[in-house]
Amino acid sequence: MSVVLAAGGSRALWYATRGTGVMALVLLTATVWLGIAGSRRFRSERWPRFLVVGLHRNLTLLVLVFLGVHIGTTVLDRYAPIGLKDAFVPFTSAYRPVWLGLGAVALDLLLALTVTSLLRSRIGYRTWRSLHWLAYVSWPVALVHALGTGSDARVLWLQALAVVSVLVVAAAVAVRLRSTTTPAGPRAAAGAAVVLVALGIFGWYRTGPGRHGWAAAAGTPRSLLGQTARPAVARRTVVKATLPAAPFTARLNGRLTTSQDAGTGIVLVNIRGRTRGRARGVLWVRLQGQPLGDGGVSMTASGASFGPRADPNAYVGKIVALDGTQMMLALRSSDGNLIDLRVQLQIDSASHRVSGTVAALAGGEESQ
Repeated sequence: MSVVLAAGGSRALWYATRGTGVMALVLLTATVWLGIAGSRRFRSERWPRFLVVGLHRNLTLLVLVFLGVHIGTTVLDRYAPIGLKDAFVPFTSAYRPVWLGLGAVALDLLLALTVTSLLRSRIGYRTWRSLHWLAYVSWPVALVHALGTGSDARVLWLQALAVVSVLVVAAAVAVRLRSTTTPAGPRAAAGAAVVLVALGIFGWYRTGPGRHGWAAAAGTPRSLLGQTARPAVARRTVVKATLPAAPFTARLNGRLTTSQDAGTGIVLVNIRGRTRGRARGVLWVRLQGQPLGDGGVSMTASGASFGPRADPNAYVGKIVALDGTQMMLALRSSDGNLIDLRVQLQIDSASHRVSGTVAALAGGEESQ
């Protein structure tokens, strides 16, 4: 059986999705900071109010630009079943519905803010001012979305970015509360609310995205996980299992299974096998697509995992290049380590047995 790549995501889309999502969060944090503290604190003859207002407005528009690219690359990268509708209609996605849905909520709030700002002269200042608070609500929602859905939730640099974002917004609130003439009671309530939100996000992160097994708990489809999650006790006993450092080559033996959806005609191909030699591990590859006339498949989505036998999901990712029975896999661990695997297969069409080699490339050389 041969498999021909006709359409599919690339690693560039994955990086673009991550990068634009992070930049949108950074710009949204700057927008919220400027909106809370900047309008009162940073005005002078050299920096008049209209410059503050203009910068605030332009940053909001720039957030929407980055979100547009973020959504576009997410939809184009067919690794996860995320459609354009999921970006606007909350909690309907098949992929991490709650946390992806929060991203849709944040986007809808920002769009509502933008539209009402354009209609400010018609709806009146008081109505616009009330709706303008949606921008402040969208920020914690966007932060939780980034931690709950993003692939870097347990990576140090994103953790640091989240902490800095919270501190920046908290500092802006403190500056605003000190300079306002609002009575002490409401000011104390506002300050307490900010502290409670920050502590709530921190506590949720420690018990959710910051722990092993979050991908399954967050609502990732089982087909993208590779295998059913193991019990927590077993996971703790095998956490020290590792693969040898790249480069290395191992022999592969396994089995191929195929199925076809009678309604859509979509073909699902699963390859599961074990590697022997220098790297003793478990490899799983899944791809789906439309059947071709020559017996191949036009790939539209894929998933893959590889790891030592005690921890077969140590690295997860997808197919980034495919030519017949040779494929390139781009995988990453929960700690952010990357590994590129070149897989060469020999398939016995009669027995559906699979053999071949798995080569790990040094330094991610294939993706550079």
